[in-house]
Amino acid sequence: MNHDLSDKDLWEKVVADNTRAFAVLYNRHWKKLYNTAMYYLKDSDTAEQILHDAFVTLWQRRKHLKIENFNSYIYVTTKYQVYKHLRAPKRIQTESLEDYNELATVLNIAEDRISHDDVVYNLKKCLSELPEACRRIFLMSRLEQLTNDEIAQKLGITKRTVENQITHALKHLRLSRSEILIACVLLDLL
Repeated sequence: MNHDLSDKDLWEKVVADNTRAFAVLYNRHWKKLYNTAMYYLKDSDTAEQILHDAFVTLWQRRKHLKIENFNSYIYVTTKYQVYKHLRAPKRIQTESLEDYNELATVLNIAEDRISHDDVVYNLKKCLSELPEACRRIFLMSRLEQLTNDEIAQKLGITKRTVENQITHALKHLRLSRSEILIACVLLDLL
């Protein structure tokens, strides 16, 4: 199997039942995903199990998934699996049963309604409501993972301006519908 193929090309082969392409994708992304899961879980066995489950589900659903950006998709899927694990009743610490029930209701509704495409669409729609400069700075920070100093230098503005714009964007996202908020958590944007 040619390891120089792009994720998109490999995914097309996976959809056509090519297990070697799937193994290449797995090997290419496993370490980063494992480190992400470990960051949140602090348990190697659970992190490995979540990755295993995420990739098994991916293989099982390969014929039905429309994946444009494999790296983003598998990252969000892994974070979602971690999030599901962490929100299990034995792990959630809430002030009261009422708080837990409200959170569970919101999460269940969101889980039923949000697919990856919905997440991306709703997030883009929400971000499109921001001023252009604010949106650009937020995307540079969260998607390109640039530091505030790097953004300031790149755009020729102060670090304080960058911080203010990111704060404004986060406030806007937090005030948006609960599905957007959950999407942001899953995408590690908040």
